Amino acid sequence: MIKVPELLAPAGSLDKLKVAVDYGADAVYLAGLKFGLRSAAENFTTQELEEGVKYAHERNAVVYTVINGFLHDQDLAELPEFVKTLESLGIDAIIASDLGVIKTIKDNSNIPIHLSTQASCLNVESAKFWKKQGVERVVLGRETSIKEAGKIKREAEVEVEMFVHGSMCMAYSGNCVISNFTQGRDSNRGGCAHSCRFEYSLKFENEEAKKKAYFMSSKDLNGLSVLEEFIKEGIDSIKVEGRMKSHLYAGTISKVYSEALKHYAQHGNFLSDQIYEWERELKKVTHRAYAPSNLTEKAGASTIFNERESDSSVDYIMIGNVIDTVKDEFLLVEVKNAFETNQTLELLPFNGAAVSFKASEIKGLDNEVVQRTKPSTLVKVPWVEGASKNNILRAQRC
Repeated sequence: MIKVPELLAPAGSLDKLKVAVDYGADAVYLAGLKFGLRSAAENFTTQELEEGVKYAHERNAVVYTVINGFLHDQDLAELPEFVKTLESLGIDAIIASDLGVIKTIKDNSNIPIHLSTQASCLNVESAKFWKKQGVERVVLGRETSIKEAGKIKREAEVEVEMFVHGSMCMAYSGNCVISNFTQGRDSNRGGCAHSCRFEYSLKFENEEAKKKAYFMSSKDLNGLSVLEEFIKEGIDSIKVEGRMKSHLYAGTISKVYSEALKHYAQHGNFLSDQIYEWERELKKVTHRAYAPSNLTEKAGASTIFNERESDSSVDYIMIGNVIDTVKDEFLLVEVKNAFETNQTLELLPFNGAAVSFKASEIKGLDNEVVQRTKPSTLVKVPWVEGASKNNILRAQRC
């Protein structure tokens, strides 16, 4: 078997952790209730961390916790206790960006440390420095190309991790304060308002040339077409952005990249019609226009997403997940978004292509016929061959 990178998926909640692991992620990254950069995400209580680590480890996946905010002294005072808790729970690594945080982790635990992309490590000498500070892996700045990453790995002799998919930032990672000024929310302490996605007015000397634009908004990263380059350069881990994104996103992205990496490990190439199916799948989740960003050449004007944000262009939404199955009879589904009798649905299995079927009959737990479902209820839909517990059901947006 050919060695391929670890697939690292986002886990914005305990349920999303389970989805990512079930759909093939080798590792997940998440945050506790403090010290991360996604304060708007659901994040994990200590009890949820314990359950999440157990769930992942039982399925041969690992769990990384992010403590990647830039902390002040009052924050550091609370950090040692949290770090000791993480060690007791069996967290596999901590992703950090601040030297003070790294020292605090080392002083209070033996947990491996990965350098966050927030530190903007972009070159060999930087990687060597962080290695001397006790960092075992550097999550390179998103401005780094795959070839540059390979050079850093070889010459600094340290593990490297790169982003392969998801939202991109117009600023150097960890060096943006637009949100601080426009919204009063600290982008480097968990409060980013994504101000770069807003529409701005550009004023010129000629007033007639005034223009509104989204000139700071970036297209989303999609590295599927260059996966072989990651493998050839020996990249240790490829990371999917998106802790605040949906369950459907976590499952779909994990499934696509996991299947692609497994195919390469077995065959040594991507010469398969599946590549077209994988590309189609990536278009079925919420995304801006895709681009390879800095992976092969420097991002430029062509990577600007100069459009208004909208979910209406997304073809598919998650309408539920399978809670249980009764072979040849029905699937018990927890409804996330309403659907109707005779509507065409798709089951996303853990392996293989999605299965389309018609909800020819929907019943409640009392076996009464349901014409239109309601979110947060349990219903029975027709049995689908190959269905498993925790599979996602989706449907085209009406």
